[in-house]
Amino acid sequence: MKYRLLGRTGVWVSEISLGTMTFGGKDHPVFSKMGALGQEEVDRVVGTALDAGVNFIDTADVYADGESEELLGRAIGQRRRDVVLGTKLLAPVGPGPNDQGLSRMHVMRALDDSLRRLRTDYIDLYQIHNHDHVTPIEETLSALDDAVRQGKVRYIGCSNLAAWQISKALGVSALHNQARFVANQIHYSLVSRDAERDLVPMALDAGLSLTVWSPLAGGFLSGKFDRGGATTEQNSRRAQVGVDFVQFDEENGYEVVNVLRTVAARHEVSPARVAIAWLLAQRAVTSVIVGARKLDQLTDNIAASGLTLSEQDLADLDEVSRPPVAYPNWIQEAFGPGRIPASNRA
Repeated sequence: MKYRLLGRTGVWVSEISLGTMTFGGKDHPVFSKMGALGQEEVDRVVGTALDAGVNFIDTADVYADGESEELLGRAIGQRRRDVVLGTKLLAPVGPGPNDQGLSRMHVMRALDDSLRRLRTDYIDLYQIHNHDHVTPIEETLSALDDAVRQGKVRYIGCSNLAAWQISKALGVSALHNQARFVANQIHYSLVSRDAERDLVPMALDAGLSLTVWSPLAGGFLSGKFDRGGATTEQNSRRAQVGVDFVQFDEENGYEVVNVLRTVAARHEVSPARVAIAWLLAQRAVTSVIVGARKLDQLTDNIAASGLTLSEQDLADLDEVSRPPVAYPNWIQEAFGPGRIPASNRA
């Protein structure tokens, strides 16, 4: 396993991290389709990941209505010091009007609840799960800063925010000398490269880590799907949940999968392993979050850490998956350094 720095913190995290959406939720209307792993299965998955060198684990209070955190806390047990543990908050976790969001009230309540379920007295990376349209970011950041000062949280991060929202938050934190976001959890894959427009450049400029969720686009990039929805694994997450779990151009996606299979054949590995290795070769990506229902899926995904793609591999994958350049990026590129011949530059 290889390790990369988490933002500017000096903390090393594994470039493959373990996601826990498959933990728990046997009777849940949504999470039952994600995997619904019980305690014994969770123990095996967590143990396998830790033994392989994975030290970064991601969960959220909303996963299986908190059961994911409970199962994970028990699975980690005495190995807590071996884990950089991240969880998230915002989504509804109860019927009350204040059982969601990013108000100071909910941040403090949700944090204490997560600590109890995870059987720990601190969270290494506490992340807001999305944008709160009601609560001012100043209130949220103040509450998170208090949690850091109290020792309940080591670092804070965010997920699913726009680049301008993160930049604003970083500015507010700097203005008030508060804890700042060190990481941003984003959706990024060979069939969804929107993050390259603003989030990747922003992260590089701000020294922010990018951790990636759904690197296989809900299983689409596993190579097990063909046009018309046919799949060799009817119990896969994509087959169970449906194509709308993540959004992308499906027709172009099959062209990407064709090239993915070709590259995978060159290395005699799975398309999934190549898709993850491609992400690990991208700028600003710190860790790719993988989740699995089966141990063979997990071990195959973890093995992506040891796969180095050639320049030809990367060029082929880049070409078939490259999105159109959005404004103002295309006009800024037109006035970049390349417009002046190298021989004429100072």
